[in-house]
Amino acid sequence: MQIQTKSIFITAFLALMLSGCASTANNDPLEGINRGIYKFNDVADKAVIKPVAGAYKAVLPSPVRSGVDNFFGNLSTFVSVINDLLQFKFDKAAEGAGRFVINSTFGIAGLVDVASMDGIEKRKEDFGQTLGYWGVGSGPYIVLPFLGPSNIRDTAGLVVDSVAFDPIGYIDDPATRNSAIALKFLDRRSQLLPGSDLLDEAALDPYAFMRDAYYQRRQSQIYDGNPPVQNGEYDY
Repeated sequence: MQIQTKSIFITAFLALMLSGCASTANNDPLEGINRGIYKFNDVADKAVIKPVAGAYKAVLPSPVRSGVDNFFGNLSTFVSVINDLLQFKFDKAAEGAGRFVINSTFGIAGLVDVASMDGIEKRKEDFGQTLGYWGVGSGPYIVLPFLGPSNIRDTAGLVVDSVAFDPIGYIDDPATRNSAIALKFLDRRSQLLPGSDLLDEAALDPYAFMRDAYYQRRQSQIYDGNPPVQNGEYDY
């Protein structure tokens, strides 16, 4: 994908995000639509994605799955470094860059997480967090097909990360790029197998539980573990 095309995508999604990012008392004004998409995701997950992820976990040995997870985790470090720079967290950016270099070299292209063995912190920063860090509101809560919980700001951030920052997006061959994205998705889903069962069993309303958990987690990430609390509720 050419740089000009990427710029158009980024500009369009930022415009969409900025047009709808004002905070509202009801953070889920699209709840009816969102519940429909959540139901679709749940059916698709139980019918196809979860069984495939279970087979993936059963067939591949643990060391191989760890290598796959480490590889994609190393690529995500590159995304985190860029967003740390955009947030002026230069010390964290330098630490992340060191982590990326160590794992990319001594860790055999990231297949082995050597940096964690050396005690270097593993961090995750994305463009949605960067926007939140600079005060951009979350906008309405939305559920994305297959991807799950999000909001206008974080969806825009996901697009920017995927198109501009993620090394996978720069793979020229569409088949190779799509295969890498699919493998990354499958690996991540396989790690969530125990948690999804507990969610179905424990939550009276899994949709509401997922929504609230998502916002609390994102607030914690944006404020590095110390989100502000106003009137007993998180400041979205």
